[in-house]
Amino acid sequence: MRVIGLDYGEKTIGVAVSDGFGWTAQGLEVIKRENSTEYKKSILRIAQWIKEYEVDTIVLGYPKNMDNTEGERCQKTKVFQKQLQKAFPDVIVVLWDERMSTIAAERSLLEADMSRKKRKSIIDKMAAVHILQGYLDKKQNEKC
Repeated sequence: MRVIGLDYGEKTIGVAVSDGFGWTAQGLEVIKRENSTEYKKSILRIAQWIKEYEVDTIVLGYPKNMDNTEGERCQKTKVFQKQLQKAFPDVIVVLWDERMSTIAAERSLLEADMSRKKRKSIIDKMAAVHILQGYLDKKQNEKC
């Protein structure tokens, strides 16, 4: 079984998946949405990934503020979490603190000397990779 990581945003959802061993995260895609309350198309696409990769857990980035408080984006993320739980009752949906994930993704892409246009098109997918990799690393450390 594999794990999917999601970076949930207003107009996009970055998607990453773990390898079969649960060691590494790889970016899959960026799901583009019409608006922040449009769930159906996103849920259908995520369902395809769940089936293809036999996913048992979704790690959903939780955008806390830097001072550890929860803002409006956290509330929107919780609404999306409920949508995921309703659509996939057999899949665990974990909220994961995503502070700094987009910054880390941006830094990685800058170090790779990627153009601004290219960075913009994949930043959400890379943020999903950072979210999922953090979760996978914690799970590996718990096993040790």
